[in-house]
Amino acid sequence: MKEPKIDIEALKKDETFIRDLKKLEDEVKSQKSIDKAYRLLGTKLAIEANQDEIDELFTFIVNQSFDVLADYLIQHKGFNLNNPEELSTARAIYEHGIQRYSENDIKGAKEIFLVLHHTIEDDELKDAMMIHACAVMAGHSFDSFIDNLADTSSIDESDPTAFFIKEFKQPKDIILTMFKKYVKLGKQDLKVLEEDKS
Repeated sequence: MKEPKIDIEALKKDETFIRDLKKLEDEVKSQKSIDKAYRLLGTKLAIEANQDEIDELFTFIVNQSFDVLADYLIQHKGFNLNNPEELSTARAIYEHGIQRYSENDIKGAKEIFLVLHHTIEDDELKDAMMIHACAVMAGHSFDSFIDNLADTSSIDESDPTAFFIKEFKQPKDIILTMFKKYVKLGKQDLKVLEEDKS
């Protein structure tokens, strides 16, 4: 069955749609909600909104996610991925880390993946973030990581964490064993966060 085609131009003129979009924009601002900002971003991209509006949303998402991360690190709090707001915050930080990695910012990417390993309250994703960090430390380029380590062939789009690369061409425990030296280095880097707890 074919999905009905949406008339984007008609939607842009629909009073209910415009009112709902404005309400969502107001909620993003008043609640500083990253989850709602992602929903707004998806809508703005779908209606092909002005690039400045899209850029402004991206900037808000990144800045707000790092503000939340800073607060969580101070409070020694982790991201509960069952909470949509915390999942969206972790997603924004992860996407920024992937961008850094793709731009060959080795130090920035490594730090982001290690902090996500430290703060995400999900063992599968913790291991995946450590693999990301180790790949960076081992000198894998972003393309090498995608081509040789990541398995992006079976992404379940209904999984709320589908935007994280968490499947690999080999079992995670084998990859982590191969990267044993880098796992140790990563854990040493994270000790400063552990020491702050005491």
